[in-house]
Amino acid sequence: MDLRKIKKLIELLQESELAEIEIHENDESIRLIRHHPEPAAPAPIMHSAFQVPAVPPAPAAPAAPVAAGAAEQPQEAAPADALPEGEVVRSPMVGTFYSAPNPESDPFVRVGSKVASGDTLCLVEAMKMFNQIEAEFGGEVVAVLVEDGQPVEFDEPLFVIRKG
Repeated sequence: MDLRKIKKLIELLQESELAEIEIHENDESIRLIRHHPEPAAPAPIMHSAFQVPAVPPAPAAPAAPVAAGAAEQPQEAAPADALPEGEVVRSPMVGTFYSAPNPESDPFVRVGSKVASGDTLCLVEAMKMFNQIEAEFGGEVVAVLVEDGQPVEFDEPLFVIRKG
């Protein structure tokens, strides 16, 4: 397909109300998509014939009450009974938990390890990026709540550290 045909297709797309055009010619094909200026609000994601908001409001609304309820009752009921006394270090993101920098290395911390503010506790891999999770305060690790290679959720407890 030569450049003149492509330019002509672009002109046709601009002049029409079409949002997309796709042409197959022998073993060649071209697909042109018109992008309209988006408003300042979150841009919609196109899925088939439906437009879905980039940040769907439905999951966000139930998440807040669940998080509030989890902060009030479950921490005092089930997790408080299961967790040793101390400060809980939670995952700041969804990803995969790694206790060491590589499979051959010793873990960053174990139960009984003394940590200082800024010490690396673990890695959480998210979207092919390894994020260091650091201690926000010094103390002794009294519990490691996640196994190496295990998926973790946002705000999931990872460690319990007794300040000191």
